[in-house]
Amino acid sequence: MRNRITGPERRQQIIEAAATLFSQRGFSGTTTREVAHAVGVSEATVFKYFATKEELYAAIIEAKARTQELLDTAIPLADRKDDAGLLRVMAREMVARTKADPTLMRLLFFSALEGHALSDMFFSSRIQTVHSFLSRYIATRVAAGAFRPLDPIQAAFNFMGMVSYHVLLRELFHQNPPPHLTTERAIDEMVATFLRGVQV
Repeated sequence: MRNRITGPERRQQIIEAAATLFSQRGFSGTTTREVAHAVGVSEATVFKYFATKEELYAAIIEAKARTQELLDTAIPLADRKDDAGLLRVMAREMVARTKADPTLMRLLFFSALEGHALSDMFFSSRIQTVHSFLSRYIATRVAAGAFRPLDPIQAAFNFMGMVSYHVLLRELFHQNPPPHLTTERAIDEMVATFLRGVQV
């Protein structure tokens, strides 16, 4: 006899199906009926777990952003003032997570292009949190004299921009680099290039 699916399992099924559809068609282009069909349940079942489509979108962000996990990995390196280690871990995590689940990046682009209020939720929960952490770290290194005087906000944008462009080329445009340029080597080059520009 087949075991019945639990409530948390059903909720997760709905989140995953909605994330896939939203990343393919956008928030506005996806209906809750389509989400229900993808899961194999009624639309009423979707509303049992999520009162609105916006609530479902918020649940997707909470489930997939996992920003705190990234920060938990980076904070010990920041405490040790390990500049290269910190940047390498942040870049590696950003690349690996996007590669493992490209729906997150596609959701980000759709939410921004559609211009709905949920894009602010996505930005603040994922991008702004990581950027704020990195810019604060850079500011402490400038104050300590380890980095040359520079704007820490812009410097954080610069580093994250390198990583984001790498991710865009590979995951969105499916552009494969030469065989010798592995992901790990690309990350090492990004870290080295950034640090050569900021370290005293």
